[in-house]
Amino acid sequence: MTTAQNIEMTFYQNLGKLFYAIAASDRVVRESEYKSLRKIVKSEWLKLDEVEDEFGADAAYQIEIVFDWLDYQELDAQEAYDQFEAYYNDHKTHFTTKIKELVWSTCNVIAGAFSGKNKSELMMLGRLKLIFEK
Repeated sequence: MTTAQNIEMTFYQNLGKLFYAIAASDRVVRESEYKSLRKIVKSEWLKLDEVEDEFGADAAYQIEIVFDWLDYQELDAQEAYDQFEAYYNDHKTHFTTKIKELVWSTCNVIAGAFSGKNKSELMMLGRLKLIFEK
């Protein structure tokens, strides 16, 4: 795997952490949140680039893989969010305006997938908005 591929893989893996954190912020990841994530990965994230993992799959699928793994491991949503935020702060140049808009849109779709946005999701979205504005 080339350095560029490794960077892209890490980027998508950290997005998976963020999206998991949004879905798990209320301590339950619901099927509708999974479905929303899968739909937006296929409709939006796969279009971004041509980077593939070592198995020939589009690197954007790392979003779903990490999301699923964290749910299986029942990682605390706050810990997943903190890991994403640390990655973001160290790699701000990867987050163009277009990427930030797509991240924001994806988070909102996930948060609204089950009975609208709840307080814990709104708080995490607020934190995300603040770090994106810095």
